Amino acid sequence: MPNKRIAIIGAGPAGLMAAEVLSQYDYTIDVFEQKPSAARKFLMAGKTGLNISHNEPVTDFIQRYDQAEWLAPWIKQWDAAWIQNWMHGLGIESYIGSSGRVFPVEMKAAPLLRAWLKRLMTAKVKFHYRHRCVELSKNELTIENQTQRFTASYDAIVLACGAVSWAQLGSDGLWQDWLAQDEIETFQPSNVGVLKTWSPFIQDCFGQPLKRVDAWVNAENKTHGDIVITHYGLESGVIYKLGRDLRALNANHQVLQLYLDLLPDVSLAQLENKLQGNKKQSLTNIWRKAGLDQVKINLIREVVAKAQWSDAKQIARHIKQLCIALDGFRPIQEAISCAGGVKQMALSSQLQLQSNPYVFCCGEMLDWDAPTGGYLLTACFATGRAVGQGVHQLLSD
Repeated sequence: MPNKRIAIIGAGPAGLMAAEVLSQYDYTIDVFEQKPSAARKFLMAGKTGLNISHNEPVTDFIQRYDQAEWLAPWIKQWDAAWIQNWMHGLGIESYIGSSGRVFPVEMKAAPLLRAWLKRLMTAKVKFHYRHRCVELSKNELTIENQTQRFTASYDAIVLACGAVSWAQLGSDGLWQDWLAQDEIETFQPSNVGVLKTWSPFIQDCFGQPLKRVDAWVNAENKTHGDIVITHYGLESGVIYKLGRDLRALNANHQVLQLYLDLLPDVSLAQLENKLQGNKKQSLTNIWRKAGLDQVKINLIREVVAKAQWSDAKQIARHIKQLCIALDGFRPIQEAISCAGGVKQMALSSQLQLQSNPYVFCCGEMLDWDAPTGGYLLTACFATGRAVGQGVHQLLSD
């Protein structure tokens, strides 16, 4: 009896993890990737240091996801410790940084990817690059490459096609045409900069950081760090962490408002006292002595009405809760990741499509969201492995 055949569409982290699980069994596995090589977004993410997971308690880790309950069983099974052991098995050593983030010692994605692909090819996983899936019907795929168009049937099909950001690296979202509209939550940009129209006065601050600020949209969800002022608005990991709260405002057609505490280590009472100054001092000197640098001073002057600048009590309140009205988000094509995707209700507990039992979905194309910091890759790995197990269960029944 011939081996059962499995197609995996997409050679990113989720698809490769599904292939790894399935390569343990006697299946014929074809991985179709429309780009000339595998895992291009993974490689891009690793150019400045591959943050592959995060070594915080798993109960805290899971709460970083907007679909925490859905993802929890898989994240618990394939957590940061598991990922480190898996990397070690590929000959890639890792370490935990001071922030708790997990990195390969070499800080690059390429050596890890090379070792991973080598192991998969040794296990007889077949990779077909420059092969684009253009149609899916039940268990049949229509594939195009540079020379031909052909149709092939499979016993199971894994979709690991990514979301819709960084389309030039392969995640173009064309797979949405293969599913019903009600199976997909509309994609929105996540981990992306926000828009703010600045006056010419602020231009000298472009590229400069607001250092060590507290930021929030809702007071119960504050985050701390640096925010970079850009020509289009604001950008940084702090902004990314608040993206979910900002999108909630956007969904309810509310004004997007970001709040900053520019001096979180100074109390309001202390600040009011420091801002009293005297008539011989300029406002700039008074503000600097209170602890503000030039970037923060310029931002206050940009946002706060000039009539309030000399009022110590009013300006102290602004420094402790500076309200910035935002204009929206950078385009989804620029986003590090996306919220939205294939809905949980459209899938079984093993990520099998309810409408097509031959098809399984994993990775960023699923409807979950997380901040940067290793959470995105961890969920891609975990859902890829879950799908691999689901496919095997289907084919071995």
